[in-house]
Amino acid sequence: MSKRNKKKKWMRPRHKLVTEILRVFLSPYCRLRYGIKVSRFKEQEKRPYLILMNHQTPFDQFFVGMAFKGPIYYLATEDIFSNGWVSSIIRYLVAPIPIKKQTTDIKAILNCIRVSKEGGTIALAPEGNRTYSGRTEYMSPSIVPLAKKLGVPIVLFRIEGGYGVEPRWSDVIRKGKMKGYVSRVIPPEEYASMTDDQLYTEIKDGLYVNEANANDEFRHKRLAEYLERAVYICPFCGLSAFESNRDIIECKSCHRQIRYTKHKELVGVGFDFPFHFVADWYNYQADYVNALDVTALTEKPIYLERARALEVIPCEKKNLVADNAAVSLYGDRIVLDLQASQLCFEFDSTSAVTVLGRNKLNIYSDGKIYQLKGDKRFNALKFVHIYHRYKNIRKGDENNAFLGL
Repeated sequence: MSKRNKKKKWMRPRHKLVTEILRVFLSPYCRLRYGIKVSRFKEQEKRPYLILMNHQTPFDQFFVGMAFKGPIYYLATEDIFSNGWVSSIIRYLVAPIPIKKQTTDIKAILNCIRVSKEGGTIALAPEGNRTYSGRTEYMSPSIVPLAKKLGVPIVLFRIEGGYGVEPRWSDVIRKGKMKGYVSRVIPPEEYASMTDDQLYTEIKDGLYVNEANANDEFRHKRLAEYLERAVYICPFCGLSAFESNRDIIECKSCHRQIRYTKHKELVGVGFDFPFHFVADWYNYQADYVNALDVTALTEKPIYLERARALEVIPCEKKNLVADNAAVSLYGDRIVLDLQASQLCFEFDSTSAVTVLGRNKLNIYSDGKIYQLKGDKRFNALKFVHIYHRYKNIRKGDENNAFLGL
């Protein structure tokens, strides 16, 4: 009876074998496809680590894997665990640790402790999101108590050049150079004497990357394509919509065109554009939203979109709700028109709204998770920003600049 009730180990011998096989095939692919140079962590000992990385591309976990020996257990959002048999294969082969986005996931923390006690190395991106702007974005301070609870060496792994090679808003990989390396190791003996604020600062500083510069070239014929996934406010028109083609993005209201260059610069076509880099535009956009009283924008939709609507059954599957739902964004709610019925997500009763991947939107409401997948030009970011602005106002925290990413 005791053997049957004994908890199975998270770590399995097959994870090491699978990791070594993946490393053999994926390392040369990453070097050729992404132009990345990864420095091996030669000081690695036979002990568990907590690897923290900044998040720039969808392949970041493989870059980390190129630098370390042995299996690494990555924290991954519940989305990859909700794709039926594909998710089952991923769990069997590499056993990532599931975590719910935009929530304090106690189960994920307990699983991290379990893996660490078994001698496993854990890796995660404290940002929780890939950067839209090219800067390392907000990191939750909750990473500090987790790190102290695990009590293992903290390894800070920096990825540079990833935003130039594959911005979150793009579908193409550009020709350019990247690098990945360990920027700092903080042993338990060192951080044991640090305050939470001190350790938090060390982690942020060790991972911070700002690619709002023209230092390198990143070449492709479609440099600006789908930048409209990241921008939705025109400095001349305000709330607007955009459409991109090749290296040009155009405001659909004033029809001004902006070119995205191989140096990541923004240049107005026939006029002076006020922003030099996407990060500058992103900052302006956040400031614009943080000056809005969205609680007054409830009579008519701010934006109208169409999207495929799914209900996510965590760690199981996704059920189709509507193939082409009309989506209305108001200052206090999101409404899905399903022809025969409606789904209304009042922000007051919605626990989270977040972006996954390039432009999928997850809505957490009444214990359920709904996912919206629009076309390639769908901007999920604006839903997250408006939602968080509303929440900040309702909490009486109008000066809180954080908009969810």
